[in-house]
Amino acid sequence: MLAGKNFVIGVSGGIAAYRALDLVSNLVKAGAEVHVIMTAGAREFVKPLTFEAISGNRVHVDIFETPPGWRYPHLELARRADMAVIVPATANVVAKLACGLADDLLTTAVLAMVCPVLVCPAMNVYMYRNQAVQENLRRLRRMGFIMVEPGIGRQACGDTGPGRLADVAVILDQIKQVLDPPDGDLKGVRVLVTAGGTREPIDPVRYISNRSSGKMGYALAETAANRGAGVCLVSAPTRLEPPAGVKLINVETAAQMHRAVTELYPRVDVVVKAAAVADYRPRVVADHKIKKKEAGLVVELEKNPDILLELGRQKQHQLLVGFAAETEDLINNAREKLINKNLDMLVANDVTMSGAGFGSDTNIAKLLFPDGRIKSLPMMDKLELSDRIWDEIVKLRKTVPKDAAD
Repeated sequence: MLAGKNFVIGVSGGIAAYRALDLVSNLVKAGAEVHVIMTAGAREFVKPLTFEAISGNRVHVDIFETPPGWRYPHLELARRADMAVIVPATANVVAKLACGLADDLLTTAVLAMVCPVLVCPAMNVYMYRNQAVQENLRRLRRMGFIMVEPGIGRQACGDTGPGRLADVAVILDQIKQVLDPPDGDLKGVRVLVTAGGTREPIDPVRYISNRSSGKMGYALAETAANRGAGVCLVSAPTRLEPPAGVKLINVETAAQMHRAVTELYPRVDVVVKAAAVADYRPRVVADHKIKKKEAGLVVELEKNPDILLELGRQKQHQLLVGFAAETEDLINNAREKLINKNLDMLVANDVTMSGAGFGSDTNIAKLLFPDGRIKSLPMMDKLELSDRIWDEIVKLRKTVPKDAAD
């Protein structure tokens, strides 16, 4: 698959620059032609001679330095490339690409490329989580760049969290998938995902809600679409961009989510209820803003419909997956929910654990099944966890009789 392919590897100035050597070595061993572009920052970490020795080609460092037989280096590199990989992609390079800046050979060449471009971010965890960096990464995704999510763990600076360069094996696997995309194992499957935390109004200004960010549900919708599913995402309010290729239905209250989900339910094959739906709502909603008074305020609550319970009772051909966010006695509470609501799988997490709380980019989950099995997963990025969840759903679908699944 890699033999005879032409790769442009862009190396920018981060400590992970040395790991690009391993990627270049693997590509060359597989029979690929590799041209390396190094930024000025990258050359502070690794010398061009090292990449030249491994790639067998001259390393490109200057937009105005023209190799023999080349008129315009940035255009020659862009035309030759079957794929470009930027590894590592620092916060600075990510920002430049997101804004279309072209102030060096790497960014100028990328602007001229029509081939797939993989971006492999690597930076300090706090830089990676910075709102500006996340917005730039979202912008790159919308522009068609392919993101290789960073790993999670201890970094050279001593901090721990997401931001490590992805393993070279992961990058190579992504390269192969882009060059030869597999048939999606969810192709033709109709999927319904719910996400976010519902809002129950008290008056025109105030509402009752919860801490759900919607990140897990949006990750589940994104990965399902990437694996070929037709996805409908019913979302309570969030600050997230909807994934590409996903039909989005915006709701606010539990009642609105209940109506949307029950209308769609007969027409879908898999339901993943990742939304945090309010259990109660105010019995009376004031028409005008409630003014502050000396006396205390009493808000009487009434129960919302239990959407997941109703879906479990009505289930016919569908696979039904629920979530349980607990703060104590995780396994017993999760098992009770799994059984009482007639679920095919339940994803449980203790939100008091570091790296597993609401709004986090990571999660620590346990997958529970009706036959008593429990699969414990380590802390991982929510996109990675969503793929693991869909792996299990694909296995479960194979146990459903074909006529039922159809």
